[in-house]
Amino acid sequence: MASKIRTLRLRPLNAKPCNRLYHSYEHPPPPGPFNAAETSILTAALPHIPSHGFTHTSLARGAKDAGYIDASTNLFPSGAFSLVHYHLYTQRMALARHKHILEASAADGKPLGVGAKVKALTWERLMGNKEIIHRWQEALALLAQPSNVPTSVSELASLSDEIWFLAGDTSVDTSWYTKRASLSTIYAATELFMTTDKSTDFADTKEFLNRRFTDSQVVGGAVRSVGEWVGFTAHAGLNVLRSKGVRI
Repeated sequence: MASKIRTLRLRPLNAKPCNRLYHSYEHPPPPGPFNAAETSILTAALPHIPSHGFTHTSLARGAKDAGYIDASTNLFPSGAFSLVHYHLYTQRMALARHKHILEASAADGKPLGVGAKVKALTWERLMGNKEIIHRWQEALALLAQPSNVPTSVSELASLSDEIWFLAGDTSVDTSWYTKRASLSTIYAATELFMTTDKSTDFADTKEFLNRRFTDSQVVGGAVRSVGEWVGFTAHAGLNVLRSKGVRI
């Protein structure tokens, strides 16, 4: 039975209740954290992020585009953070559609190994930020707010779990935890690096990612990876707030 359990998921604080806290091969995953009306508004708001950022303005324009009244933004008690959460959630779910990675073959004709798929899927997820990367430090400021950290850390853990699962990882021993903790650390560091990368096609970010994967010093426990993530996002978040004139 243990080998058939996909993962034990960490649910964000504002997630809708569900009967199961894990995914299995025999059952569909639990419902997502957004209902139909919220999904409609947030989907319509995403195209406004490059111009207006992760702000109430983008949220309000999404509500208008989706045919809702302005007061519909009251559906989101977390405000603009709901946009960040939705982006994280939808980009994570989109990874399963990358069949070219999941079914790819190596140069010798054999299927790609789990490690190669993990690296490729991690890169694809990072590329999901490329259109809004100039706005991502705004998102980091929201992610690092104390009330949002539980959901933020949960999404980071879920992303690492999703990547390892899609790559074909079947471990059920203690390496299950260290693999996901290490990937969380690698992803968080690379995502932050990407916000300052001005190279063509994010070549410097890709090189940075490759170095992180080959750095044996990165392997650590969940506490370290979460702590490092909080440190990265909090530092970036404070810089954004200071740049906007907030005295901190």
